[in-house]
Amino acid sequence: MKRFSLCVLTIVSSLLLVGCQFSENLNLNEDGTGKITINFDGSELMKMGEGQVTEKKKENVDSLVVFKDFLEEHKDSISKLSKEMQERLQRLKDYEMHMVVNSEAQEMNMDMYRDFKNVSELGDVFGDFKISMAVGEANKGSGAGKINPLETMMSEEGGTKVKYSFKNNKFSRITEIIDEEKVKKSMDSLEKARMFLASSKYKLKYTFPRKIIKMSSDKATFSLDMKSFVLEVGFIELMENPKILDVEVELEN
Repeated sequence: MKRFSLCVLTIVSSLLLVGCQFSENLNLNEDGTGKITINFDGSELMKMGEGQVTEKKKENVDSLVVFKDFLEEHKDSISKLSKEMQERLQRLKDYEMHMVVNSEAQEMNMDMYRDFKNVSELGDVFGDFKISMAVGEANKGSGAGKINPLETMMSEEGGTKVKYSFKNNKFSRITEIIDEEKVKKSMDSLEKARMFLASSKYKLKYTFPRKIIKMSSDKATFSLDMKSFVLEVGFIELMENPKILDVEVELEN
């Protein structure tokens, strides 16, 4: 497996302007530890953007980035960013990202993941994914030119905050809207891409150590053993209502 080339992130960040299929996969253990993964399936987008992808990255890719190493390697450039931007980049330090691209098969899959000791450590994991895309886009520049694009793209985030909790057999994923204006701006920026994003989905796939006995959403589907659920919404729906994926789950004793 090769180390990750950030030019690959640039390819993906360009494709994200066209459409996207995401899964947020969470596996929670009995002791409260676990793993969360953001999966991006860009296979359909490879077909739509084949010329753009093959022009920039013709060979197949099987690559890994360890963000802790990346942040250390680029610490001098990062130190020139604002304190707020530095803090956002530091959110990536516990993540790794694995990407596989097969041009001939028109397949693209990306997994960005991290382990956690307590689910409350997590924040907006999709926001963290977008930050990694901003890093890739900024990488198209050079020297000081890398800094300003990163500042611009990352300054657009921050309208919502996602909180995870697991206490007394109860799990929750709640989105708090902290800046209505930024949420509206984000929606407006997607208006031109509405047609392309119409078929895009965002899916929660959560697995727990015990059976689910109560669930706040009536749109979720459950596994046969009742330890997992899947909740899928349209990407446009999510942008229009960031709280649409709020869930509260109660597990058996």
